[in-house]
Amino acid sequence: MSELLRIQNLSAGIEGKELLHGISLSVSEGETHVLMGQNGAGKSTLGSTIMGSPEYTVTDGNIYFDGENITNESADKRAKRGIFLSFQNPIEIPGITLSEFLRNALEQQTGMRIKLWEHKKKLKAAMETLSMDFSYAERDLNVGFSGGEKKKAEILQLLMLQPKLAILDETDSGLDVDAVKIVSKGIEEYRKTVNGALIIITHNTKILEELHVDCTHILSNGRIVKEGDGQLAADVLANGFEKYIGEV
Repeated sequence: MSELLRIQNLSAGIEGKELLHGISLSVSEGETHVLMGQNGAGKSTLGSTIMGSPEYTVTDGNIYFDGENITNESADKRAKRGIFLSFQNPIEIPGITLSEFLRNALEQQTGMRIKLWEHKKKLKAAMETLSMDFSYAERDLNVGFSGGEKKKAEILQLLMLQPKLAILDETDSGLDVDAVKIVSKGIEEYRKTVNGALIIITHNTKILEELHVDCTHILSNGRIVKEGDGQLAADVLANGFEKYIGEV
């Protein structure tokens, strides 16, 4: 498998405060990586920095995607390259329906006009995978959605946009067991159709039970303090982070 993402000695922060310190990791096509750590460890900061959020400033190091240096590229250009970030707390956008949002995003991604009937056919199939009522397609994006419905809408975007790299930030947070299974099914469907890579940000392993994890990275205070395979994630669930945080 060829390397898709390479982060090289990355440091980044916000308003002069450094939050990430010398992060290095590599993700290849088709791999699933997990970022774990306690609250404030830097997991979401790393995900947002990979996506190119203007909130964070890279102070050292580089980010390479598909062999090209994207360290200074804007988030929209990274999205067009095939990087996707689901939000821990999806925002509500009044005035644009879920269907319109996805159609616009696809047209921006591909640079092509998409026929409405083709779009709705694909959208309906994706929503059926996630057990979503098709009526949600014509509702304003996330407006009045429950927490679980918002998370499903994020995975729906994943299925429709089919990015090369998907960063899922706390997608399982606040979901009951049944909802986690549905979201996991959506992720599995994505993996069947796209040989892309996943970076899953989480502090527990509910969503990982249905997935094969290639690499686990434990963060503490903006540094990677331990790396391993899927068994490391299971060990954290059983025994906690403390012994790994002590290795800093």
